[in-house]
Amino acid sequence: MTPDPIPQPEMIGLASPVDKGDFYLSLFLYAIKESGDNRRTQMVARGTNEIQYPPMVVDLHYLLTAQSPAELQSRALDEHRILGRAMQVLYDNSVLRGSLTVGTLAEKEEEVRVVMAPISGDGMMNMWNFADTPFRLSMSYTVGPVYIDSTRIKTTKRVLERDIRIEG
Repeated sequence: MTPDPIPQPEMIGLASPVDKGDFYLSLFLYAIKESGDNRRTQMVARGTNEIQYPPMVVDLHYLLTAQSPAELQSRALDEHRILGRAMQVLYDNSVLRGSLTVGTLAEKEEEVRVVMAPISGDGMMNMWNFADTPFRLSMSYTVGPVYIDSTRIKTTKRVLERDIRIEG
């Protein structure tokens, strides 16, 4: 996305769309929902004497907002270009895994999907109905599944021997 349509990578960031700042493109986390479709029920082995409860699985809902500093005559066109390019990048990289991930996502070799999640016109207007802020061109995306490890761990004993008898 840099240098065209956004001059520098630092001009893309996590922020509320109403925050005044230097961002041409802001990403705002507006909802976190449990992902029932991806819920896990199996305990996770942690060494030989412990098992951990399964992780919580969530989907993250982001609002992607274009904010051009251009003059009024060309601002709308500029914001369309910025958001259109962002949509291309997210579509082309809709599955994040391997070298595209960092931190615990990379360590656990997890895969995260990025999917456009259209919001109705009324829904979008309701989202922008705060602090007398004028509507800005935005798109909604769902990112997930994201696994949040449980802190609950249970001590167990492994089966060390078995005794099988057949009685007749």
